[in-house]
Amino acid sequence: MRIVGLTGGIASGKSTVSNLFKSHGVPVVDADLVAHDVIRKGTGGWKKVVAAFGNDILLENGEIDRACLGQIVFSDSTKRQLLNRLLAPYISSDIFWEVMKLWLKGSKVIVLDIPLLFEAKMDKWTAPIIVVWVDPETQVQRLMARDGIPEEQARNKINAQTALDWKKTKADIVINNSDGILHWRAYSQV
Repeated sequence: MRIVGLTGGIASGKSTVSNLFKSHGVPVVDADLVAHDVIRKGTGGWKKVVAAFGNDILLENGEIDRACLGQIVFSDSTKRQLLNRLLAPYISSDIFWEVMKLWLKGSKVIVLDIPLLFEAKMDKWTAPIIVVWVDPETQVQRLMARDGIPEEQARNKINAQTALDWKKTKADIVINNSDGILHWRAYSQV
């Protein structure tokens, strides 16, 4: 079984690439969806996050207000690191079990769509590593348009992530999505 690592940055087009894999029948384990599941009301992740950030991050129904939590962690790197430390074990465990289920179903290739592939040190389990890259100004403009946010807020969100230029140096395959048309350059064969 081959586990392909797919990563990129916010508004880089990584989801588009992920959807292309899915449309061709390649199973994708999406870390963002896993992360949403691990903070559902009553889960271990939910309990840890509420204990760390307080009840002010909860909606009336008791679920975590992800927009509120996002504002907190994107404006404070210490709180962002805390959130990542709290949730990493839950996310890693759930990703592992998703991969196991797909393997047991006979999948020969599985794509791990993980924004924090390098930061979570999950890159060591994947080959090849695909990075969806976009030039910084295009990334800012896309994020502003997609989320309806001002430029400063878009830049703060982008700057809160590992630079795409650094990720690009760690890639086996780079997909340049600056033009909105996916271009790729293979550094080694898939």
